[in-house]
Amino acid sequence: MSANSSEGPARVEVVLVKAGRTKIRYPADLLSDDGTRITVRAPWAGDGTRDFGFVRFEPGDVFTEHYWRDRWYSVKEVRTAGGTLKGHYCDITRPAVLTGAELVVEDLDLDLWRSADGTDVRRLDEDEFAASGLPQTDPRAAAAAVAALDELETRAHDDEFVELLS
Repeated sequence: MSANSSEGPARVEVVLVKAGRTKIRYPADLLSDDGTRITVRAPWAGDGTRDFGFVRFEPGDVFTEHYWRDRWYSVKEVRTAGGTLKGHYCDITRPAVLTGAELVVEDLDLDLWRSADGTDVRRLDEDEFAASGLPQTDPRAAAAAVAALDELETRAHDDEFVELLS
């Protein structure tokens, strides 16, 4: 199903949950939902600029976010306000759940960054994941999270990554 209509795209509320609490909630345009993958677009929802050292997310940046109901990750294409691709920020999550106009995603701490040119691929927050206790409290989910990170890292080093989003 496409979310496009003569009135423009539908709106959803993206809810990112971490450790049982809502980390952030923001409105987004629903671009498409094919029953498996949900794609939304939203401006940078953080407060001010966030400088990771290897990339800066700042007001005006636009995120096209891809969520799956059957995969343990989401991929966010990050562009400047002028449309220049900065790269892809990938969150390791439980599969997304869309109920009505609310898209809920549970963040499992692991992340991956892929620069626009694909030369910088880095795993992030493995220390946070270890400290979360998930490997002890839910070993099955922890194993799925690590497998998803491994899959994304492998894809990020070749052309399969771009195919993931098409």
